[in-house]
Amino acid sequence: MNKTSVRGTKTDLGNTLDLTAILKYLISDGLIAQRDAAEIASARRSRKESLQHPLEIVAARQLVQGPDQKPLTLELLSEWLAKKACLHLAHIDPLKINVPAVTGIMSFAYAQRYGILCLEVSRDELVIATMQPFDRSWVESLEQTSRRTIQTVVANPAEIKKYTVEFYSLAKSVFGAGSATDSGTGIANFEQLLEVGKLKDADAQDQHIVNIVDWLLQYAFEQRASDIHLEPRRGKSKVRFRIDGVLHLVYELPDNVMTAMISRLKILGRMNVAEKRRPQDGRIKTKAPNAREVELRLSTMPTAFGEKLVMRIFDPDVLLRSFSQLGLVAEDYAHWQSMVKRAHGIVLVTGPTGSGKTTSLYSTLKQLATDSVNVSTVEDPIEMVVDSFNQSQIQPAIDFDFAAGIRTLMRQDPDIIMVGEIRDQATAEMAVQAALTGHLVLSTLHTNDAPTAISRLLDLKMPAHLIKATLNGVMAQRLVRTLCPDCRSEVDVDQALWHEMVGSTELAAPAKVYQPGGCLECRNTGYLGREGIYEIMPLTDALLTYINSATDIQEIRRAAISQGMKTLRMAGAEKVAAGITSMEEVLRVTPELGR
Repeated sequence: MNKTSVRGTKTDLGNTLDLTAILKYLISDGLIAQRDAAEIASARRSRKESLQHPLEIVAARQLVQGPDQKPLTLELLSEWLAKKACLHLAHIDPLKINVPAVTGIMSFAYAQRYGILCLEVSRDELVIATMQPFDRSWVESLEQTSRRTIQTVVANPAEIKKYTVEFYSLAKSVFGAGSATDSGTGIANFEQLLEVGKLKDADAQDQHIVNIVDWLLQYAFEQRASDIHLEPRRGKSKVRFRIDGVLHLVYELPDNVMTAMISRLKILGRMNVAEKRRPQDGRIKTKAPNAREVELRLSTMPTAFGEKLVMRIFDPDVLLRSFSQLGLVAEDYAHWQSMVKRAHGIVLVTGPTGSGKTTSLYSTLKQLATDSVNVSTVEDPIEMVVDSFNQSQIQPAIDFDFAAGIRTLMRQDPDIIMVGEIRDQATAEMAVQAALTGHLVLSTLHTNDAPTAISRLLDLKMPAHLIKATLNGVMAQRLVRTLCPDCRSEVDVDQALWHEMVGSTELAAPAKVYQPGGCLECRNTGYLGREGIYEIMPLTDALLTYINSATDIQEIRRAAISQGMKTLRMAGAEKVAAGITSMEEVLRVTPELGR
């Protein structure tokens, strides 16, 4: 919960706010005109409007105020109301709410009756958000029953209504799913405790479990999560979301409920529900709240306290973004296009897991996959199903690995082949053979930067002369969090930090850079969204002379930089100078030069 100080001179609007009183004081404060107020008051009210808060009715008119024609939004009206009541304005961040604790303070009916919602629970105090700040009739009784003092804050009426329903519905489903079971009976628990007479775990098809899983997916889509982690622990299991590369704890559940949720998701992902000892993979296709289709890739793994499930969320809209939206612009984009537009050769993308390699490759393949070109992939697993090209998934159990996949694809009359990852000598040899026979091969490697890809290929026993004959170039990449435009602030450059980021290059520091702030839009993190930074190394004739059986990667790196290659940190420094990200963020995600 974020609190904004908006205290003003207290005004008595009566115990329960009504539209007449609200309009009167909005006119006196110059927020709306008399004519607009009269139209709002005289308009015929539908049943839906009769259930609305007066501020919601005013905000729905989409009025503007002042010389700059600022919209009179519900958030602005809530801030005005908080000033009138001399209270703080609270912004409800659902990721920071302890749902079991706040829903245990009062009943759903009590919360709805008074238009309140508990936001924080401590040993001595409750923080209660209200949409009726002048109605104090509930305070004394709640203080007595909870044996705590109460701090009242004002919140957006729409937020209070929404989260009251969501929190209590979720709490009801969790309670209903776990009420018939004991929380200590988790399947495959490393410290299994046998208790005679206890019932089994919750049914995966139980309506409560269905509701919880539906809430989990919808909530993840709303919060822009890229991954969902369901983690069984001792006693209480955890649900965590990865948002902009950082994990956030979302909810703690009884372990029997977590087991049933994982079983439900395994059913949806067409996985073997009975098999809990071996890792499994699956996928689900569903729809986000805005009706767009979303794919989820599921992966289970046995742990000490039960099965752990991770779902990676793939948004097909990402493939529709331009390269400029992905952060690949100017000369970097030109170099990348020159490498992938060749008729044959190998193009590699390197970086750790979660650095955006799949997005870069899929976006490129979608651009290259015209009706006159046969594009085929062999992946482990298929990350996203795309209509534009042919996709195959390797099956090690039947000896269909990457090398076998490439060998088969070469008999399928391909023009472009994408290999999920070159991870062994056999795959590297087949990729080289495909490139030598006139095919364009795109693949990934797990290396820290672009020059190190050369040494990695040599480690895989690839002869230097074949690398020189087939490799078009290498692109290393990372994802940096972008600064929130609503709260970033300008500061003087820390010269020592700038020098650490760019090394001994001639890239001069700007006079000012931006640092993260914190606001409602970015959940007080200072960052909103992510963008790529790229280190692109085309294999020029000059660089080819450095590739031999005793290749010195440092020499290749220095030569590539002298010919215009920007290191990851140099690319990040350009984003910092442009106000896109911060120096701390670039240093966090990029390796030191030469490591």
